[in-house]
Amino acid sequence: MTKKLPKYGEDYKKIMFYDSDKRHADLKIRLQYDGLKQNEFFRAVMTAYLEKDDDFMKFIDRYRKDNEIMDKTKLRKQNKTKTQEKENKKKFTLKEKEIESIFDLLEEEHPDL
Repeated sequence: MTKKLPKYGEDYKKIMFYDSDKRHADLKIRLQYDGLKQNEFFRAVMTAYLEKDDDFMKFIDRYRKDNEIMDKTKLRKQNKTKTQEKENKKKFTLKEKEIESIFDLLEEEHPDL
Protein backbone atom coordinates (compact mmCIF):
# COMPACT_ATOMS: atom_id res chain seq x y z
CA MET A 1 0.00 0.00 0.00
CA THR A 2 1.42 3.38 -0.99
CA LYS A 3 0.90 6.51 1.01
CA LYS A 4 -0.95 9.26 -0.87
CA LEU A 5 1.08 12.46 -0.86
CA PRO A 6 -0.76 15.72 -0.20
CA LYS A 7 -1.13 18.12 -3.10
CA TYR A 8 1.12 21.15 -3.11
CA GLY A 9 -0.31 23.70 -0.70
CA GLU A 10 -2.17 21.14 1.41
CA ASP A 11 0.77 20.05 3.55
CA TYR A 12 1.69 22.05 6.65
CA LYS A 13 5.16 23.33 7.52
CA LYS A 14 6.46 24.69 10.78
CA ILE A 15 7.98 28.16 10.62
CA MET A 16 10.07 29.16 13.58
CA PHE A 17 12.86 31.48 14.63
CA TYR A 18 14.60 32.46 17.81
CA ASP A 19 14.46 35.75 19.67
CA SER A 20 15.19 36.92 23.21
CA ASP A 21 13.01 35.88 26.11
CA LYS A 22 12.17 39.55 26.79
CA ARG A 23 10.94 40.18 23.25
CA HIS A 24 8.95 36.95 23.39
CA ALA A 25 7.29 38.05 26.64
CA ASP A 26 6.65 41.54 25.22
CA LEU A 27 5.08 39.97 22.13
CA LYS A 28 2.81 37.71 24.20
CA ILE A 29 1.68 40.68 26.33
CA ARG A 30 1.06 42.85 23.27
CA LEU A 31 -0.86 40.08 21.50
CA GLN A 32 -3.02 39.52 24.57
CA TYR A 33 -3.70 43.25 24.78
CA ASP A 34 -4.78 43.27 21.11
CA GLY A 35 -6.82 40.08 21.49
CA LEU A 36 -4.72 38.08 19.02
CA LYS A 37 -3.26 34.61 19.19
CA GLN A 38 0.34 34.18 18.15
CA ASN A 39 -0.56 32.03 15.13
CA GLU A 40 -3.20 34.57 14.00
CA PHE A 41 -0.64 37.35 14.19
CA PHE A 42 2.03 35.57 12.16
CA ARG A 43 -0.47 34.34 9.56
CA ALA A 44 -1.80 37.89 9.18
CA VAL A 45 1.73 39.21 8.70
CA MET A 46 2.51 36.49 6.14
CA THR A 47 -0.71 37.19 4.27
CA ALA A 48 -0.02 40.92 4.17
CA TYR A 49 3.48 40.27 2.85
CA LEU A 50 2.52 37.62 0.30
CA GLU A 51 -0.43 39.64 -0.99
CA LYS A 52 1.73 42.77 -1.14
CA ASP A 53 -0.57 44.81 1.10
CA ASP A 54 0.29 48.46 0.40
CA ASP A 55 0.61 49.48 4.05
CA PHE A 56 2.70 46.46 4.94
CA MET A 57 4.97 46.90 1.92
CA LYS A 58 5.57 50.53 2.92
CA PHE A 59 6.71 49.22 6.30
CA ILE A 60 9.00 46.64 4.63
CA ASP A 61 10.44 49.29 2.29
CA ARG A 62 11.13 51.60 5.24
CA TYR A 63 12.70 48.72 7.19
CA ARG A 64 14.98 47.79 4.27
CA LYS A 65 15.98 51.41 3.79
CA ASP A 66 16.62 52.06 7.50
CA ASN A 67 18.64 48.85 7.88
CA GLU A 68 20.40 49.18 4.52
CA ILE A 69 19.17 45.75 3.42
CA MET A 70 19.50 46.54 -0.29
CA ASP A 71 21.73 48.88 -2.23
CA LYS A 72 20.09 52.00 -3.67
CA THR A 73 20.35 50.85 -7.30
CA LYS A 74 18.48 47.63 -6.63
CA LEU A 75 15.86 49.48 -4.54
CA ARG A 76 15.28 51.94 -7.40
CA LYS A 77 14.84 49.07 -9.86
CA GLN A 78 12.39 47.33 -7.54
CA ASN A 79 10.41 50.53 -7.04
CA LYS A 80 10.24 51.03 -10.81
CA THR A 81 8.98 47.46 -11.22
CA LYS A 82 6.37 47.99 -8.48
CA THR A 83 5.17 51.17 -10.17
CA GLN A 84 4.87 49.38 -13.53
CA GLU A 85 3.01 46.51 -11.85
CA LYS A 86 0.51 48.93 -10.29
CA GLU A 87 0.03 50.73 -13.62
CA ASN A 88 -0.59 47.43 -15.42
CA LYS A 89 -3.13 46.36 -12.79
CA LYS A 90 -4.97 49.67 -13.20
CA LYS A 91 -4.71 49.43 -16.98
CA PHE A 92 -6.23 45.96 -17.15
CA THR A 93 -8.41 46.43 -14.05
CA LEU A 94 -8.39 42.74 -13.22
CA LYS A 95 -9.04 41.93 -9.60
CA GLU A 96 -7.86 38.70 -7.96
CA LYS A 97 -11.38 37.19 -7.98
CA GLU A 98 -11.76 38.01 -11.68
CA ILE A 99 -8.47 36.30 -12.47
CA GLU A 100 -9.56 33.22 -10.48
CA SER A 101 -12.87 33.26 -12.35
CA ILE A 102 -11.06 33.26 -15.71
CA PHE A 103 -8.95 30.29 -14.66
CA ASP A 104 -12.07 28.46 -13.42
CA LEU A 105 -13.74 28.97 -16.81
CA LEU A 106 -10.66 27.75 -18.65
CA GLU A 107 -10.50 24.70 -16.43
CA GLU A 108 -14.16 23.88 -17.07
CA GLU A 109 -13.80 24.23 -20.84
CA HIS A 110 -10.43 22.46 -21.05
CA PRO A 111 -10.15 19.92 -18.21
CA ASP A 112 -7.23 18.22 -19.97
CA LEU A 113 -4.92 21.24 -19.48
